[in-house]
Amino acid sequence: MLKTLRRVMGYAKPYIRFFIMTVIFSALGISLSLSVPIFIGNAVECCVGKGNVDFDGLRRIGITLSCVVIGSTLFQWLMSLCTNKLAFLTVRDLRRDVFSKLERVPLRYIDSRTKGELTSRVINDIEIISDGLLQGFTQLFSGIVTIIGTLIFMMTINFRIALAVVLLTPLSFIAASQITKRTHASYMQQSKLRGDMVSLAEEMAGSQKLVKAFVYDKRAEERFASVNSDFGKIGAKATFLSSMTNPTTRFVNGLIYAAAGLMGALGVIGKSPFIGVMTVGKLSSFLAYSNQYTKPFNEISGVFAELQNAVASAERVFAVLDEEEVSDDSDKEILENCTGELSFRNVGFSYSPKTKLIQDFNLDVMSGEKIAIVGPTGCGKSTIINLLLRFYDIEQGDILVSGRSIFDITRDSLRSSFGMVLQDTWVFTGTVAENIAYGAPNASREQIIEAAKSVYAHGFIKRLQKGYDTVISEDCGLSQGQKQLICIARIMLMDPPMLILDEATSSIDLRTEHRIQRAFTKLMEGRTSFIIAHRLSTIKNSDTILVMKNGNIIEQGSHSQLIELGGFYAELYNSQFAS
Repeated sequence: MLKTLRRVMGYAKPYIRFFIMTVIFSALGISLSLSVPIFIGNAVECCVGKGNVDFDGLRRIGITLSCVVIGSTLFQWLMSLCTNKLAFLTVRDLRRDVFSKLERVPLRYIDSRTKGELTSRVINDIEIISDGLLQGFTQLFSGIVTIIGTLIFMMTINFRIALAVVLLTPLSFIAASQITKRTHASYMQQSKLRGDMVSLAEEMAGSQKLVKAFVYDKRAEERFASVNSDFGKIGAKATFLSSMTNPTTRFVNGLIYAAAGLMGALGVIGKSPFIGVMTVGKLSSFLAYSNQYTKPFNEISGVFAELQNAVASAERVFAVLDEEEVSDDSDKEILENCTGELSFRNVGFSYSPKTKLIQDFNLDVMSGEKIAIVGPTGCGKSTIINLLLRFYDIEQGDILVSGRSIFDITRDSLRSSFGMVLQDTWVFTGTVAENIAYGAPNASREQIIEAAKSVYAHGFIKRLQKGYDTVISEDCGLSQGQKQLICIARIMLMDPPMLILDEATSSIDLRTEHRIQRAFTKLMEGRTSFIIAHRLSTIKNSDTILVMKNGNIIEQGSHSQLIELGGFYAELYNSQFAS
């Protein structure tokens, strides 16, 4: 816990000025509030005795007391202002670093976790850190200052009763500590279940069409109800344990307050030589201080409960920050004048050590060749692309691009040499023009329009409400085919030396596909191209077709050669065109 707290405080260090101002304003505000019982005691003294009320004294005390209360309120407000500033700036930096970290971790880490879990760590967990740790520390400081200040004032009024109050105080700490140490595990489990619930809710909300189509409504409700029930049970347990702290300490502090009142009353009536003589005004002041003295213990116990929750969330956040990053390749060469020649040399790779996928893979691709990769689902077609772009790193062998190992050149320059259109369409929230220019942000409007025309997207774009300035998103109402055309237009605009088309026309109708194929044919002239397709009619004109099965190339050749061979490819082709 201490290690986690130190790391959070490290993020708050650049804004130490707000912390110092918080301390100063807190000290001033508390100092003024601590003087209030003195004025109350003096006011009581002015009222003691029948027909002996000092109204002039009461008036002076009332005016002074009003000024003190106003000043204390002002400083408390300034303290809260600085606290919020400190908390918001700190979590802003923490959230920025976590988001930046997610951009640097290996893709394997992202693929092995749900979007909802990662989203929960970036949003929910960091918000809990802000509420529990940063703002909790302010309450903790204020409580400690109040305890010390009230203790000093009580000592000056009656040392013996103050000593008795101090000796009874550890009972509150013992009660609070026994409860608090049991809450951490519950809060850790609660944080995990929160991430699971967010992930499930995001999955179901984003796939409502599938949920409805497969009549999955009831099962989705049952899954969510199960996770929600577990979250409710563990949340109730954690909340119950943490909620027990405050009433327990209140009960103990109530006993302390009663004991102080009883001893003070004996002193006022002169029945206890040990306590000494006390006036009614001093007893009023002492009881007010005794109440202020015990109150921070209730707040501090609540802060400790929040700290448990915040530390659990902070550990989840720092677990992301501690993940291994993709190695820095700034010292590598920049791939320039790429010729498009590619070579796979004895490449081996598997997503899981227990399941072998690609073994001893070899392939030589000449510049400008069109290479089609076909095979059954899970045979390793897309994995080849992941390895080529270094989304995943190979475990053995080497891959050469223009005669240079991909490990000797920067990832950015390697990936910039490829234009990639995937089966899964992706558009971000922005205008159509911004989406097309995603890979070429400096492109002119004329170039953007020309790229859209080349893929036959210009017509439907012009029919949108604001044409190329229409703001679109994943849920903007565009069809999958229209989104795919925008994705293809991106590649047309980039004009890269090498192309990767992974089921690029799977969401487009046949008429548009024929037009796109003509555009692709023009685009692929003189460029090395990798084409992954299940519709074998789209790859008949490829220079070389690689037939993969279980991570290995089992057949290789042109379409006519493979048909003549009568092997696995011919079987696949004939199964699609049996008529």
